[in-house]
Amino acid sequence: MPKIKKYKKKDGTYAYKFQAYLGVDPKTGKPKKTTRRGFETRQAANVALSKLTVQSTNANFILDSHLPFEKVADMWLEQYRHTVKASTLTSQKVALRKHVLPLFGKIPISKITIPYCQEQVNHWFTYYKKFNNLIMITSQVFQYAINVRLLTTNPMDGIIRPKRQMDIDQEEYTAPYYSQQQLTDFLKIAKNDCDEMVFLMFRILAFTGLRKGELHALRWKDIDFSRGTLSVKQTLATTEGWKLIFQTPKTRKSIRELSLDDETLRLIRQWKMHQKEFFFKFGTKVMLDQDQLLFTSAENKVLYLDFLNHHLTKLIKENNLDHMTVHGFRHTHCSLLLEAGTPIKEVQERMGHTDIKTTMNVYAHVTNKKREETGNRFAQFMSI
Repeated sequence: MPKIKKYKKKDGTYAYKFQAYLGVDPKTGKPKKTTRRGFETRQAANVALSKLTVQSTNANFILDSHLPFEKVADMWLEQYRHTVKASTLTSQKVALRKHVLPLFGKIPISKITIPYCQEQVNHWFTYYKKFNNLIMITSQVFQYAINVRLLTTNPMDGIIRPKRQMDIDQEEYTAPYYSQQQLTDFLKIAKNDCDEMVFLMFRILAFTGLRKGELHALRWKDIDFSRGTLSVKQTLATTEGWKLIFQTPKTRKSIRELSLDDETLRLIRQWKMHQKEFFFKFGTKVMLDQDQLLFTSAENKVLYLDFLNHHLTKLIKENNLDHMTVHGFRHTHCSLLLEAGTPIKEVQERMGHTDIKTTMNVYAHVTNKKREETGNRFAQFMSI
């Protein structure tokens, strides 16, 4: 039976305390105990002890947790890692470390209040575009604490999410993309200035709209020369320590089969022959088609993900070209498909967009040329 003890406080006054046994922790097998102090009378301490004894028999009993938020976040991460791809885990760990833990990490999780959470959410809103992701991460840590009986409520449930107001004087960001003529000019320059492999990589990006990681992950088994198709089955991604891994594509819709034009198919077939000749010449081991990547280093190693970025930057600088990004070739492919009159549903499937709104919203600009033609088309109609 727990004993209630009288003790002397720092200010010289006396109070009462007790230590209660709460059973055995099923995870560690060790006894669970808690100490309560500061009671003015023995009777008050006895009432609190009786109440605690009754509560501890309830399976949903919550023992106030003094674990710091960062410790609970580590526990959450151990479970979270089994629910997402390695690349997603890496990006979320970075967000947690850079933006959440500096504000929440050292605070006992049971002491974090709704007003404090709201203050941090408002702070994130001032500088971080994806602040909703930080809310989601933080909320999941609190929810985990509830699941393991460290908390009863999630303080993030009480916050009000800020909303960005539209500024009519601020121009909306439009992702860089090339017009038909700009793309044609770029590919001519790339063909003259780059080696065969680099040019083909740019050609495939421009004529398929692949994501960079999907391009790097292509294997010869993914090319069907008889049917003229390219299959997207995996992607190359970066994890902790800049380690490169192959994983399933971004979404289920990203797993897709794309038709190839005759010229791109001819260039791919030619590259397959030249790649084998190159490896044979330098004594590099060639893998079977099911394992051999289309694009590798001279040692037949996986290319780093910024490989094309560096070549693109060099081409733009040396030829005074308009600004462009590697992902911009994806934007370009989608825009030119729309300009060519391809049905929006077909564009969605080719791009691997899960939601058709992505196709419509992100690439709604179509091209400047199309917008300019609208006014002329109406004028021509009225002159009839």
